[in-house]
Amino acid sequence: MSIIVVAVTSFIAIKGYSYYTTPIEERFYHPDYVWFKPSGIFGQGLGVIGTFLILFGVVLYIARKRYGFMEKYLRLKYLLEFHIFLCTLGPIMVLFHTTFKFGGIVSVGFWSMVLVVLSGVVGRFIYTQIPRTIEGRELSLSEVKLSHANLVDDLKSFDSTGNLISEFLQESNQHYGWGISGFIKKRNQVNKVKQQLASSGTSGVEIRRIIKLVKQEISLASRIERLLLMQKLFKYWHVIHMPFAIIMLVIVTIHVVVTVVLGYRWIF
Repeated sequence: MSIIVVAVTSFIAIKGYSYYTTPIEERFYHPDYVWFKPSGIFGQGLGVIGTFLILFGVVLYIARKRYGFMEKYLRLKYLLEFHIFLCTLGPIMVLFHTTFKFGGIVSVGFWSMVLVVLSGVVGRFIYTQIPRTIEGRELSLSEVKLSHANLVDDLKSFDSTGNLISEFLQESNQHYGWGISGFIKKRNQVNKVKQQLASSGTSGVEIRRIIKLVKQEISLASRIERLLLMQKLFKYWHVIHMPFAIIMLVIVTIHVVVTVVLGYRWIF
């Protein structure tokens, strides 16, 4: 879908390059002025289609996520990608509709739209960090903790090797951190357990079983840590994303109503 966004953006930019690069005060004399101006067939069309894409993407996503609309047919994971696609392409088309000329209340709506898009990019990153089922459903903190508790019980059954597992579980309660440093800490933890098991005379088969559980425990512990952080970030994210989205939609509605009242029509 990103290819479509790039292709459409490139087409509009190339087709209207001469007009969009003409100084605003000279555009009236441009041979394609009637075509590209915000009230022209092409220019207004960009605004109408772009606005429709934004509204459709927002309404469909909210209807599915909050009210379960077509829940059996629309997987939230893929619908989010479609929502992002529509709400990326739509604002780009609206941008060309304005011919890069902003003023008055429209400028407030435009910059609100920009903030909504930027915060949407951040929101998508946060969303992808939340642990999920294979169907794309968000895992709750209680579900992850239950899996973690069951795994810990399985690991404790191997404590015939001494206090090795208990020591490992105590150390795993510490935060591993993120990025390369977190990855190194996890790998060192696994290697440490493996070495201690080998030095204690544990059989190779049992070492492999324990190490598999150790890796799963580290993964689940990281999931819990990540889930707690992402849930907190999501709360702050909504404070930015939702208000600006509402402002944008209100101003767009006002803009459309005023346009219709003043007698501007597209192809209808």
